[in-house]
Amino acid sequence: MSTKRVSLTQYLVEQQRLHGHIPGQLRLLIEVVARACKRIAISVNKGALGDVLGTAGTENVQGEVQKKLDVIANEVLIEANEWGGHLAAMASEEMDGIYVVPNRFPQGEYMLLFDPLDGSSNIDVNVSIGTIFSVLKKPEGHAGVSEEDFLQPGHQQAAAGYCVYGPQTTLVLTVGDGVAMFTLDREQGSWVLTQDGVRIPPDTKEFAINMSNMRHWAPPVRRYIDECLAGKEGPRGKDFNMRWVASMVADVHRILTRGGIFMYPWDQREPDKPGKLRLLYEANPMSFLVEQAGGAATNGHQRILDVKPSKLHERVSVVLGSKNEVERVTAYHLEAGGR
Repeated sequence: MSTKRVSLTQYLVEQQRLHGHIPGQLRLLIEVVARACKRIAISVNKGALGDVLGTAGTENVQGEVQKKLDVIANEVLIEANEWGGHLAAMASEEMDGIYVVPNRFPQGEYMLLFDPLDGSSNIDVNVSIGTIFSVLKKPEGHAGVSEEDFLQPGHQQAAAGYCVYGPQTTLVLTVGDGVAMFTLDREQGSWVLTQDGVRIPPDTKEFAINMSNMRHWAPPVRRYIDECLAGKEGPRGKDFNMRWVASMVADVHRILTRGGIFMYPWDQREPDKPGKLRLLYEANPMSFLVEQAGGAATNGHQRILDVKPSKLHERVSVVLGSKNEVERVTAYHLEAGGR
């Protein structure tokens, strides 16, 4: 077996050389985001020593109390990206509107969307959290950049990924040609390719959902989970395990590593909201990664990557992971109609 270590930069250059679908600007953008994730990882690792725990005393655009690390991570990503010529604008789950990159250079070709720190409720208890990002191509023929430019369906993403800050710091990336994982070598300060061609098995015995909301779910979700809980004696004929980290990055990372299904469905507590997760900052990038690894992702009725966003902070139901399980849940929704 070869012992040659492949860095993120080497991987991107090789992808560019072999396939030609990573333009120079996109490669630079991915490298800048990866550097920003390294800085966020350092803050996360310091924990209480870096005075980064607890709340910031502010709320984000959704009215959620921001953690100090939410704010720090958001600022790191903006500062890291506002000096390059590859980016036209950014949008963040933590900001109300878009951030147009100052016009120091000819305007960049790409737009970056991100959830700077997913799973913030886990920060203070030292459980894995992460950064999710999505890259869109700026529509051609526009002199400037507007919020409307960001409202593209997920299948138009040029790249997507996340960084999970856990026992290891891992960067997971797709540029539309499969999924690769890179582990941060903290001594060297470099991202090293540790898995390429990631594949999600089509069948699984693990599901991830917040069971405390069971009484609020729509009948198709109840039906699916009841079948899983019935185990070998039930209609599925096998025992299932439940996993729930309450950090989408960690739950999806487990699925990409060993299979499973993740569900964050609509529920009747807020019937007018189609779901809890954000389409542009969470659902689209994660769905792109999962599909590129051979899995599936729907909102219960249609492929998430085909959903046309109508606003920057749109929410959506999410069912993603092992293909056969996602298709089963989606079929149950389609049979039932409605939610």
